Order: sequence, then C-alpha cells, then structure tokens
Amino acid sequence: MSGSNPPAGRRAPFATDWGMRIFGILIIAYLAYASTQLDLGLGRFINGLGEGGRFIARLFPPNFERWELLLEGLLESIQIAVLATVGGIILSLPLGLMAARNIAPWWVSGPTRAFIAVCRSLHYVIVAIIFVKALGFGALAGIAALIIASIGFVAKLFAEAVEEISMKQVEAVRSTGASGMAVLLYAVLPQVASRFVGFGLYQLDSNLRNSTLVGVVGAGGIGGTLFAAFKRFDYDFVSAILIAIIALILLAELVSGRIRAAMR
Repeated sequence: MSGSNPPAGRRAPFATDWGMRIFGILIIAYLAYASTQLDLGLGRFINGLGEGGRFIARLFPPNFERWELLLEGLLESIQIAVLATVGGIILSLPLGLMAARNIAPWWVSGPTRAFIAVCRSLHYVIVAIIFVKALGFGALAGIAALIIASIGFVAKLFAEAVEEISMKQVEAVRSTGASGMAVLLYAVLPQVASRFVGFGLYQLDSNLRNSTLVGVVGAGGIGGTLFAAFKRFDYDFVSAILIAIIALILLAELVSGRIRAAMR
C-alpha cells in the first residue's frame, strides 16, 4: 500500500486552490470596505422601512378622477414607443447586416459594430437628456432617444443571428450568379426573419417601459405626468398612474406573446 499521496507528477484530486481562496477573501474585504464608505447600516434600513410604509399608505386608494390627463399621457407613451420601435427596426436591419462579419468585409463590419457599441454604451435616459437639450421638450426627444436605444439592442442581436446562419444556402445562391441583394433576400433573411421579428417585439415591450421613464426628463409621455404628480405630493394620483402603466405593460406582453405563438 502506498498511502494516500498521489504519484509524482500527478495533481492531487480536490487540491486546495489557494489563488481562488485569496481572491474570495479580497472580494469579501472589498465588500466590507465599500459598505462602510457608502453609509450602509441596519439602523438606516429599519428607518427606511417605516418611511416606506407611510409612503405606501399614502398611495391608496388610487385616484382616477383625472382620467383624461392619465389617458393622454398613456397614449403619448404608446405613440412614442411604437414610432421609436419602427424607426429603430428600420435602421437596425441594414446595420445588422453590415455588422455581420460573415457576410460583410471587415472595413464595413468593424466601424458598424463600433457605432452599435456607442449606441449601447449610453443609458437611454442620458441620451434623452441630450436630445431634450438639442431638440427641446416633447415627444420628439423621447422618440430619438429610444431609436438610439433600439439600434443598440436590435442591431447587435440581429448581427449575431446573421453570423450564426448556415453558409451553405448562401453559397448555393451565389453559385447561381445571383447579385448581392438576391443573396440577402433568398439566402440570409429567410434564415433570420423569425428571430428578427422576435427582437422587434421584445424591443417594443422595452420601449413601452422606457417611454414612461424618458418623460421624467421632459421627453414626453406619461413619465412627465408621473413626475409632476410626485412633485405635488399627489400620491393617490401617482398610484393611479402606476396601476395604468402596469396594466399597459401586461397588455403589451399578452399581445406580443400571442404574436410569437402565431409565428411558431
């Protein structure tokens, strides 16, 4: 019997990984340090629970007396989301094809992917603030901001979907002497059409949610009405607005789910 030691030159099973242990200790130490720097304490959390309870109590019962103002804001948010989604999808289709490295040369895909990355790098609220400064208050700034956000999401996923297609169909269509546009129409797009529609539906859901937030910075929609109600401490109307927003998102999710199911 040779004992429990492994043969020379072989690593012992379940050997202690001191590197990972030290890394874990450093992570725990940093979390403790960050907690002290950010004034995170149990007493403050407990006080916050009491304040939160009083705030929630002021939200009920919701006040729907100003339903005209509520409906106007919701309709504007829907219009912003739909227009931004359509505009973003129209722009994302050619950008996604140009960013796909398997069908576009590097000198086209590289700059296009960099532009898409720039669109994704800034939060849509920051972009909305920039457009509010450039275009003024209103729905136009919100639409422009959400178009940028839509390009950053849809174009990236569409480019990745194109890169995953089977090149056999592309080569077969090219062998017939078809033009580049014909290759795209008959070999590339049919393979990714259903996924592209799914990306568009998801982005519509996202833009419906985001359109309520860009209104807080003056880019139109129900968000402006919500922010104004908060500033007036009109919390029962705030509750009505939040309920309406939740109902809108749930309805949009139901409709998009039916559309996805019909396309399968």
